[in-house]
Amino acid sequence: MAWEWTPAARRELAEFLESRGLTRGPVTTRRIGDGHSNLTYLVSDGERQVVLRRPPPPPVPPGAHDMVREARLIGALAETEVPVPRLLATSDAGQLLDVPCYVMSFATGPVVTIRTPPPLDRPGTRRAIGHALVDTLAALHTVDWRAAGLADLGRPTGFNERHLRRITALVADEDGALPAPFAPVHSWLTANTPAESGAALIHNDYRIGNVVLSTKDPGRLEAVLDWELATLGDPLLDLGYFLASVPRPGAPLTPTEEFGTALLEPGYPGREELARRYAARTGANLATLGWYRVFALWKLAVLYDYGRRRAARSGGDPYYQEESLVRSFLREAHDVAGFEGAHEH
Repeated sequence: MAWEWTPAARRELAEFLESRGLTRGPVTTRRIGDGHSNLTYLVSDGERQVVLRRPPPPPVPPGAHDMVREARLIGALAETEVPVPRLLATSDAGQLLDVPCYVMSFATGPVVTIRTPPPLDRPGTRRAIGHALVDTLAALHTVDWRAAGLADLGRPTGFNERHLRRITALVADEDGALPAPFAPVHSWLTANTPAESGAALIHNDYRIGNVVLSTKDPGRLEAVLDWELATLGDPLLDLGYFLASVPRPGAPLTPTEEFGTALLEPGYPGREELARRYAARTGANLATLGWYRVFALWKLAVLYDYGRRRAARSGGDPYYQEESLVRSFLREAHDVAGFEGAHEH
């Protein structure tokens, strides 16, 4: 992402934070996180630390990277069982930066992707972390979103068909035709779209790399991060996406699985155990879970292809330039859907 703090912007940031009692004097800024979307910075005055989130540089897709919406969400979740950072301040475009941003508390603890660090790297602790991941997802899906003031966040009725159409539009041409690699799975998804399993607040990017683990209470989560895609929708879509981020021993890795290879370490529960635990915690019927898993993989393929095309136009993150990233998602989507000759596509 081609954006950095200038000395002048950093001085304005220090003044903004000090006026709200969050820091004092000059501050330093350091980019943190492994994401390829919104930008996250650890800000420190040498004693206190806070985190600032801002959208990536333009151009951005319409409706995406809404910082005000994301800030509102973590504020609303503060009194629920879902662990989130504390919302500390928000800023409209032109107030601090030329884009909206917000400041939250710094959740101490590791964000795990490729390796679990000590002292959390014991098999028993890894197993507890895996259970905490799926239990927190279940807790999110039982949040009373009406009582939390989030009833206007989305439209749960008809969510599956509408969301499929929205994602399809990102890859279809002007006549609505899909590129050949995307068409077979799209046809399968369209023909098998289930009715919504329920209406819940969903994260839409829930995986181990988007949580902070607790070192004070090993086996628990300190905070869930990156709420930019959250909405009201079908909770099984969240579960399908989460399971798609869990790698399988000996199997080729998709990009999201590469951001979670720690889950291959001894102790972490596999996909089947995680799904069973989710069903036990929520009472969900998982008969149609395969559709949600395929949709999650196909959606990721579309989003990565969208990023690839933006990068090719020199307007996006170069991470997405490699076309094999897209192919890996489509390959696994074919596998999960049970297509004949899946590995040949």
